Amino acid sequence: MPRVTVHRKAHFNAAHRIYRKDWSDDKNFDVFSKCSNPHYHGHNYELIVSLTGEIDQETGYVYDLGKLKELIKQEVEEPFDHKNLNVEVEEFKDLIPTAENICVVIYNKLRKVIADHLDIKITLYETPRNFVSFEG
Repeated sequence: MPRVTVHRKAHFNAAHRIYRKDWSDDKNFDVFSKCSNPHYHGHNYELIVSLTGEIDQETGYVYDLGKLKELIKQEVEEPFDHKNLNVEVEEFKDLIPTAENICVVIYNKLRKVIADHLDIKITLYETPRNFVSFEG
């Protein structure tokens, strides 16, 4: 049976600050530049969730994209959208909310609610030119 990949795009807007709490503001600026702004900054994140698996013979689907849309809404958009990731999202209380870490957090959240027989790939655009991917 062929393995096919289906994709769902989504987006959320969020603020964050890239910094280490144990470093001075000067050192944070030296390493993270303007991304360490103590007053935070925001992004319009674009997200692509890709699921790879065999086509179900009964439904013709790899995965119901309507169901995936709802899972992304519950697991990502509602908890992250219009939030300060450093302050309001539990996963980033002690984890720097870089695009890389956000991508892994999203993967882990979705991995818990999507069947293990499906491979998951998360692609997260922080800007139109800067993006990261994680496949677990």
